[in-house]
Amino acid sequence: MPELWWTGEAVMKAMVLAAGRGERLRPLTDSVPKPLLRAGGKPLIVYHLEALSRAGFNEVVINLSWLGEQIRDLLGDGSEFGLRIEYSEEPEALETAGGIVQALPMLGDRFVVVNADIYTDYDFINLKSGDSLAHLVLVENPDHHAGGDFSLDRTRVGTEGSPRYTFSGISQYHREFFAGLAPGKQALAPLLFEAAAKRQVSGELFEGCWSDIGTVERLQAINSELTPAPE
Repeated sequence: MPELWWTGEAVMKAMVLAAGRGERLRPLTDSVPKPLLRAGGKPLIVYHLEALSRAGFNEVVINLSWLGEQIRDLLGDGSEFGLRIEYSEEPEALETAGGIVQALPMLGDRFVVVNADIYTDYDFINLKSGDSLAHLVLVENPDHHAGGDFSLDRTRVGTEGSPRYTFSGISQYHREFFAGLAPGKQALAPLLFEAAAKRQVSGELFEGCWSDIGTVERLQAINSELTPAPE
């Protein structure tokens, strides 16, 4: 797959991945979809929508599967956040790449993707232009993922060398990255590792606030950080 250079056109569409079941967050996710779990009194997905709006994005696609009607009922058309939200329905969760492929007709040539189940103060304005097929935001390795995922040589993501960093769940793609993929369930990680091994992926290291809300304990931790102490 050849690297595709871009002219710097503004990115005005983003996709929030919200279809996952959240097995490790059970029993909380038995009745509430993972993106609507609250931290600091606010659903996780709302932090992303507010940040995308502040950064100048105006159109967002959200994929839905497990208890997705609750997400649609809460967020509506997105006007509350200064956004226009479209929904990509998945009767069965298609995993990350599969969900993106299904949503491609709703997305532009270049778009941002963010996992709904993270908390971060990353400024999405940094992703409003780009020049590679895929661009990953990497972070320092958390305790639960000490080995990391990728190396980073200035702005080039690789699969060998050290130090290694963890993929944050924040990224930007040109639609050509997904060219030729058939519809259906498909993971993203193998595609990223293959492209990174071919030096087709750019990246950056983000050193601000970031947490993967993958367990009840991590949700409780970030909730404690965001909830003001009683006076």
